[in-house]
Amino acid sequence: MLIINYSLTYLLKMQKKISDIIVSPPKIVRSAFSSFTWELPNEQNKIYLTFDDGPTPHQSLWIIKTLKQFNAKATFFCVGNNVEKYPQIYNQFTEDNHSVGNHTFNHLNGFKTNYTDYINNFIKADKIIDSKLFRPPYGRIKKSQAKEILNSKRIIMWNVLSLDYNNKISPQQCFENIKRHTKSGSIIVFHDNQKAEKNMKYALQKTLEYYSDKNYIFEKINN
Repeated sequence: MLIINYSLTYLLKMQKKISDIIVSPPKIVRSAFSSFTWELPNEQNKIYLTFDDGPTPHQSLWIIKTLKQFNAKATFFCVGNNVEKYPQIYNQFTEDNHSVGNHTFNHLNGFKTNYTDYINNFIKADKIIDSKLFRPPYGRIKKSQAKEILNSKRIIMWNVLSLDYNNKISPQQCFENIKRHTKSGSIIVFHDNQKAEKNMKYALQKTLEYYSDKNYIFEKINN
């Protein structure tokens, strides 16, 4: 019985470690890709909320409204195809003094896309997204692709992934992921899409409330 209990305890600990690695990339990964931006350390209690995949007709407008309630600024990594569909919402991001970034035109997985197709898709999005910031969809990009993009952009990654897109975790777990890993300078990833809506709305509201009470500032990432 003792052996069984020990094994279960070990597995639970390992599961937590694996989850933590997914939520917050380990230092060895960040060191291997040191040309990417993973966090923005500061002594002013600033954290950086980011939203991938928009603009969208329902989620984006709710996000904008909610951020405004807390005088919070954020960075939206936009899919070019969605910008073409919803240009007024895209313009609302910048009108409200948020930052925007390139997230490719068709949300491409860099690991599954050849160099030429990926860069062409990035360039297509760059024609309609005015930004020096880029985030690879899924966080997946080949070194050759990254090398080309770094000639003109900052590649912005993260050190806190909310996992809001994962429908196997609860909204409460989503917020706990954020609370467990966030510190001054953290870049937090949410998703501006229908799949993530339930978790994102709960976790974002809680994040804004919790860190506002601790006198944190929600800042955008500057170009």
